[in-house]
Amino acid sequence: MDEIIGRYQGQEGFLIQLLLDLQGELHWIPREVISHLSERLGVPKSQIYRIASFYKAVNLTPVGRHMIQVCMGTACQVRGAQKVLDYAASKLDIGPEETTPDLAFSLRKVNCLGCCSMGPVMTVDGEYHGGVTLEGTEKVLKDLR
Repeated sequence: MDEIIGRYQGQEGFLIQLLLDLQGELHWIPREVISHLSERLGVPKSQIYRIASFYKAVNLTPVGRHMIQVCMGTACQVRGAQKVLDYAASKLDIGPEETTPDLAFSLRKVNCLGCCSMGPVMTVDGEYHGGVTLEGTEKVLKDLR
């Protein structure tokens, strides 16, 4: 952690990228990390929390090894995104915005993934899957297990 923090010493406006880099290593940002950052950087914890909680890309709770996101934008919704989300949730036995107890999977709904013509769209560990059906969702989940 200190090595990552050290990369940014003397720079300005790096807190978001620092949080993302730390999260890349830890998969989320625990309280202890925020306390350590506050001490090392001389930045109040409240400011770090405010920034970390504003950006959906920063996780303040543990996330699974596999991140599954389902686009809930209008184009995806009219093509069945809610069914895909509900199906994935039932197969993983968690709700949206939750993580399985074994930390294997996290399921998120997102406002837009920016590929409306491919809807419904889901990403799995950053890989895009367009025109997703319930059968396609089943296959993706089986491939991850």
